[in-house]
Amino acid sequence: MGCVLERKISILPAMVFKSLREDIASIRSRDPAAHSIIEVILCYPGLHALLIYRLAHWCWGVGLKLLGRILSHVGKVFTGIEIHPGATIGRRLFIDHGTGVVIGETAIIGDDVTLYHGVTLGGTSLHKGKRHPTLEDGVIVGSGAQVLGPIVVGKGARIGANAVVLTEVPPGVTMVGIPARAVLRKPKEGEPTFCAYGLEDDNLPDPVARAIDNLRAQVNTLVDRVQELEAERAQHHQPSRHPANVVVLGDEDRNQAV
Repeated sequence: MGCVLERKISILPAMVFKSLREDIASIRSRDPAAHSIIEVILCYPGLHALLIYRLAHWCWGVGLKLLGRILSHVGKVFTGIEIHPGATIGRRLFIDHGTGVVIGETAIIGDDVTLYHGVTLGGTSLHKGKRHPTLEDGVIVGSGAQVLGPIVVGKGARIGANAVVLTEVPPGVTMVGIPARAVLRKPKEGEPTFCAYGLEDDNLPDPVARAIDNLRAQVNTLVDRVQELEAERAQHHQPSRHPANVVVLGDEDRNQAV
């Protein structure tokens, strides 16, 4: 057991250094504000949180679970990002800004995923099994979004800011709203795969607002039609010009009366 542990400890620095180079390169490719390698190393809490997570995750994997939780807590205090050491995280995760990000114990994150500040990958049950979401490769989750439960967010999907995702997300679609609904198609071949905050542009439609607009248009159409029918009915049923119960006398009757 001791030899196995020593062997794992010996390869740990090489693993951390390799992942560090990849992480720095991915941050610089996805954030135009990253001007140099040294700036990324010193000023990006998402990178610091990942480094601490990898050490805590290693401790968790070799049975040092309390130490892993302690390191996770230190990382949370230091960076404002809480990553449970039991979570499974792939390569080149980019946590932009980072404050308020929470990643639960059974969460699984694929490669090249981007998370913005305020994101929660949370559980909705108390059982010990899989209770946190799985994010496949290339997923982008906008700021303040909540992805809850043991659901799968498909490859290349985008979660808009402040969305609450409670159901499975197909690959490549964009989800917005509370609860989140799909509003955009999958990107075509050759289209950009990265969109800041999970949004393609500032005119992203709100599915609820779109449904309300459709209902309003239908109601207006029905009102116009009812007004047309009432006008036609009024033309076909002109009321008498004389008051009811009044006898109208002709000329002969009036002469006899005189």
